[in-house]
Amino acid sequence: MYLIRHYLLTFSVVILLFLPVIAEAQTWDNLTQAQREALAPLSKEWNTLQTQQQQRLINLAKHYPQLDAVQKQRLHNRLEKWSKLTPEQRNHAREKFQAFSKIPLETREQVKQMIRQQDAQKLSIPAANPVLTNTP
Repeated sequence: MYLIRHYLLTFSVVILLFLPVIAEAQTWDNLTQAQREALAPLSKEWNTLQTQQQQRLINLAKHYPQLDAVQKQRLHNRLEKWSKLTPEQRNHAREKFQAFSKIPLETREQVKQMIRQQDAQKLSIPAANPVLTNTP
């Protein structure tokens, strides 16, 4: 009997803890006009996002009105790229971010510069298998 009461109490506490999270889920139509403007690249998939993700993005949208036009465009570009990633790609991006955040501040700029150089080299390397044309 004691175990049953213990499990019921534990279950009740868990439900009460998660109830606010469940209640905070927002549909796209319930967002304010300013939030919808800030989060426009995610409009198609908004209702499928987890509540935690929605809350983080709503918090991000709070700062949107203070951004200048270039920053707003950058935010939209990043949200659009993120929305096109597969769940596996998103997890990989999160892992990279977490690994990068563990790098000491002093060396982060060096790492960024190294990554930029590698990306530039990748772009400048010609295709390994050029298309052959039938020219006389």
